[in-house]
Amino acid sequence: MQTPQPSITHAQNQWLQSYYYIRATASVIWILLAVLIGKDHPGIGAVLFILYPAWDALANYLDASKSGGLAVNPPQKFNLIVSLIVAAAIIWSLSVSINATIKVFGIWAIFSGLLQLSASLRRWNSSNGQWAMILSGAQSALAGIFMFRQASSDMHLDVTTVAPYAAFGVFYFLISAITLTLKNGRRRKVTV
Repeated sequence: MQTPQPSITHAQNQWLQSYYYIRATASVIWILLAVLIGKDHPGIGAVLFILYPAWDALANYLDASKSGGLAVNPPQKFNLIVSLIVAAAIIWSLSVSINATIKVFGIWAIFSGLLQLSASLRRWNSSNGQWAMILSGAQSALAGIFMFRQASSDMHLDVTTVAPYAAFGVFYFLISAITLTLKNGRRRKVTV
């Protein structure tokens, strides 16, 4: 007896479920490193600033490669390119000031939020749990505006300035992951 292959949508939902858990876990680790070590050690904080968009680029590549490739996923492809450019811009901005670095982060959060919105809207009909990613994209854009304004003020800034932004990402990735876990579990029960 031949076991039926899972449908593309089911396979993509399984991938997205794992992907969202991975993204949430990576963000929690980043936040812990920023709060516990990076704020007191500027060199480590600088590395964390660079790692954030570099990881985002890698994550977008992995997501696109599991979802048909970069050619059929323009939002992920563009986000990958933008994230790599942002990593380079952060390297440059660290030589200028922490305020410049936070401004780069703010601009990036605005654009990556809009790109996340685009990717989630494209998946709306084929994958579950996208409503949280849509909210996350909108929140990211708003957080970017807030970070940019903070960087234009006199307030003390360090790597932990970005931690609340990362924490919201954890929240939305977990909501999407849990939503997909529950829906995928229900699907398994129906097919058994």
